[in-house]
Amino acid sequence: MLTSTYTHIPGIGKTIEKRIWESGHCQWDEYLENQDHISIPATRKEKIEKGIIESKDHLAMRDYEYFARCLPGAEHWRAFEHFSDSVAYVDIETTGLSANSSCITVVGIYDGKDAKTYVKGIDLDDIVEELQKYELLVSFNGARFDLPFIQHEFPEIDFNQLHVDLMYPLRRIGLSGGLKAIEKKLGIQRTDDTVDITGFDAVRLWHEYERGSEEALDLLLEYNREDIVNLETIINKTYQQFIERTFEKALGK
Repeated sequence: MLTSTYTHIPGIGKTIEKRIWESGHCQWDEYLENQDHISIPATRKEKIEKGIIESKDHLAMRDYEYFARCLPGAEHWRAFEHFSDSVAYVDIETTGLSANSSCITVVGIYDGKDAKTYVKGIDLDDIVEELQKYELLVSFNGARFDLPFIQHEFPEIDFNQLHVDLMYPLRRIGLSGGLKAIEKKLGIQRTDDTVDITGFDAVRLWHEYERGSEEALDLLLEYNREDIVNLETIINKTYQQFIERTFEKALGK
């Protein structure tokens, strides 16, 4: 999808992108070969040609920071296919909803193979180095909650990666509500131990752990691990729908 994207090019908006898509020459290379036959002002064609050449160079260099800067935040998902081999699925647990009055208790990071959980008072500081390893982050409601919460506690972290907050593209294909509700709609099952756990239970489990219950921490970590692993399952199940819905909406289908 990234190589059919034009709105990251300065001066090019959704209207011009739509015209390119309507021409049937969506891909960058297709556009370059057929631009003379596409009804776009010449001044815009110059910008697009320059933008495509620049974009191809940055993509060949895997310059994720370039696309993170240039793509509208709501469209970072378009780069997923090209950077999914350097992805971190991220989810946090906290003692409350406000970073000013609450703290992070657990951070889960899943790279598609290994699920790692970092715990307050044990190894939470290790996330600073860990998060720097990835070119793309995937979360659910992370733009408003997880990432700002992390940055409040760890201001040294520079979130310069691409970031796919799944909540928004999922809404575009009709999947709204919380993460657990969306999992159910997609047929994703949790273990018997965690199926009924909520965010409020996560806070309770942390306080039980503080009072000495290692079992409570184990359950909290299992709950968090399922969150991050399921994010991968969700995006793999729905990504093609994101693409189809984007074209359908733009082309009025």
